[in-house]
Amino acid sequence: MATRLVQINMKAHDDSALGRFWAEALGWGVDSEGPGVTNLEPVGFAYPGPTAVCIDLIARPEPKTAKNRVHLDLATTSAAHRTELVERLKGLGATLADVGQGDVPWTVMADPEGNEFCVLEPRPVYRDTGPIAAVVVDSADPRGMARFWGEAMDWTPHEVTDDLATLRSAKGVGPYLEFVRTPDTKSGWNRVHLDVAPYSGDDLAAEAARLRALGATDPAFDPSAISWTILADPEGNEFCLLSPR
Repeated sequence: MATRLVQINMKAHDDSALGRFWAEALGWGVDSEGPGVTNLEPVGFAYPGPTAVCIDLIARPEPKTAKNRVHLDLATTSAAHRTELVERLKGLGATLADVGQGDVPWTVMADPEGNEFCVLEPRPVYRDTGPIAAVVVDSADPRGMARFWGEAMDWTPHEVTDDLATLRSAKGVGPYLEFVRTPDTKSGWNRVHLDVAPYSGDDLAAEAARLRALGATDPAFDPSAISWTILADPEGNEFCLLSPR
């Protein structure tokens, strides 16, 4: 058994408006499961698939109080493309952001609700990822996170160091999942988190038990009203284990 990363879940005060921003930013399509839930995926995409990590925006009233521990890095193909993309995103409502990054070759921005993301300078490693180069997670121990997520999912570890660990679908397509060492500490529930799903025919309870055996834990949460399983990775980052698909 194994899971794979199928989407990120992002809380929003206005899921429809924030969905429109990200759909325009990525060139993706917009769908809705109902009031308070907006889904984004590439046009013509067969969900779930390895070529993209989709976005679910969920309406929640809680305010954003700290830098997100999970964010997106957007890919560019040239210096001119990077400049054009930054200006286009500003026109859509994004702003420049300072998270203490200092003098770096990429551009740190925030979406209209303050969620941080980066527009990267051109890098050959991201030439075929699509608009999202990587889903990035702040980490105290990238090596440890690579061990856990490398066993939790059927994604392949690539670079693994004390400061950075990267994984990608074993099919060699789509964005990367990256764990970057940061001194920040986690406080409260993450407003952006990973959603993973087993494959069709797998047993959800058995997969949850396997993940717990690898080091996942059960955060304090009433599961009676949901059909999926909420777990936390070894660094306490919540993630959802969805039904097999």
